[in-house]
Amino acid sequence: MIEYIQNNYSEILTDLGQHIWLALVPVVLGVIFALPVGYLAVRRGWLYQPIVNLGGVLYSIPSLALFLIMPAILGTGTLSPLNIVVSLAVYTFALLTRTVADALLSVQGQATQAAEAMGFRPFRQLLQVELPMALPVMLAGVRVATVANISLVSVGALIGVGGLGALFTRGLQLGFMEPIIVGIVLSVLLAAVCDIAIVLLQRRLTPWDRVATR
Repeated sequence: MIEYIQNNYSEILTDLGQHIWLALVPVVLGVIFALPVGYLAVRRGWLYQPIVNLGGVLYSIPSLALFLIMPAILGTGTLSPLNIVVSLAVYTFALLTRTVADALLSVQGQATQAAEAMGFRPFRQLLQVELPMALPVMLAGVRVATVANISLVSVGALIGVGGLGALFTRGLQLGFMEPIIVGIVLSVLLAAVCDIAIVLLQRRLTPWDRVATR
C-alpha cells in the first residue's frame, strides 16, 4: 500500500484535487439558485408544492443517466467535467430548494411579526431576521448535499471524469485493491473534513444557537 502511494503520489493528488472541485463547485451553485427559489416558494405559497415536487423529480433521476444526457443538453463533449458539475448542481438545487423553503417557513411567527412591526421591509427582514434564524436548518441541508456530491462524483469515472473514482476503475481494470482502498479512504476523509468545516461555519455564524442549547 505504502509503495503504491509513493509510486503514484502525483496522480493521486491530481485525482483528489479534481474530486474536490467537482464536488464543491456544484454545492456553491446549488445554494446560489436554491436560495431565491426557496424564498419565492415561501412568499408565494401556491408555488411551494410545485417547487417541492419538481425538486423531488430532479433528485430521482439516476446520476449516471444524467451524466450521459448532459452533453446533449449542454452541447459539451462526453468527457467534459462541466457535465458532472452541472449535473451535481441540479441535484444540490433539487435537495436544497425544499430545505430552504422549510427553513424559512419554520421561522415565520413572532420574530417576523415583530420585524414587520418595527418597519422592516421584506428584503431587510430576510437578511437580518429570517436567514440568520433559518441558517441551522439550511446548513444541515448543505451538509447532506456536500457529502452526497462527494459520493456521486465517483460515478463520473464510468464516463471518464470522476476524481477519486478513477482510482476505483483503475483498480478494477488492473485487478488489485490498493487504488480502490486509497480512493475509499480519501473519499471518506474528504467527506468528514467538509462536514466538520460546515459545522464549524455554522457555529461561527450562529453563536446564539450555542447559547440557547446550553
